[in-house]
Amino acid sequence: MSWFAAVLLGVVQGLTEFLPVSSSAHLILIRAFFGWEADETLLQIFDVACHVGTLVAVVTFFWADIWRMVRALPQILSPSAGPDAQRLRLVAIGTIPIVIVGGLFGHVLEESVRTARVVAIPLALGGALLLVAERARRQVKTERAMSWRDALVVGAAQATALVPGMSRSGITITAGLFMGFDRAAIARFSFLLSVPAIIAAAAKGGLEMRHMALTAADFQLFAIGMVTSAIVGYVAVSFLLRYLTTHRLDVFGWYRIALALGTLAWLALR
Repeated sequence: MSWFAAVLLGVVQGLTEFLPVSSSAHLILIRAFFGWEADETLLQIFDVACHVGTLVAVVTFFWADIWRMVRALPQILSPSAGPDAQRLRLVAIGTIPIVIVGGLFGHVLEESVRTARVVAIPLALGGALLLVAERARRQVKTERAMSWRDALVVGAAQATALVPGMSRSGITITAGLFMGFDRAAIARFSFLLSVPAIIAAAAKGGLEMRHMALTAADFQLFAIGMVTSAIVGYVAVSFLLRYLTTHRLDVFGWYRIALALGTLAWLALR
């Protein structure tokens, strides 16, 4: 892997982890386009470094919210819990589905569907769902109106993002739109909900590869990817939250469909 590859993959991971376009699909497609699948072990470790970078981005951006939630931990089971404890409770409930699905089927999904041809299907499906959700939404509920059932539905949607191409932010925001939530509000909850999932993904990958022999050059590439994904990820979170206050998500839905069709055309002609 070259420095160019490390920077490019870091930028793509940071940008597409939070925009509703699927980071896994973009990474798979870029690797297929440049022919980088050969060094699979190095790429897997690099993925872990980039996940750490995006984790740094989201935690930095939402540091004040996360710190208030941590301080509210003793109140999480209290009937008179404040808004921070309630948000923490909703994040915890929303994390349950991905823990179950990831624990039971995560390895199978990672091994069986990580190809350019396969990811085109969920990429297009997620884009179509986003377009339908934008047109079906009727109410505009805030995060304070979210119930534990709503959080569980959004969490179940997040679990489907274990399928490469679905997009964690895309499918959770879509679920929130179908339930009538404000775009920016559901995006904010989606990003907070992603924190435990990204921590788990990075930890799992790190544990699986902790015994692999790495060179100093490898660590330099991982550092480049991590820093790049952190910086770009922070910008992506900030941009999307501002964008959603006044804009619809149609552009992302059409982009996903176009990318899926372009991928299938490229594979057919290759």
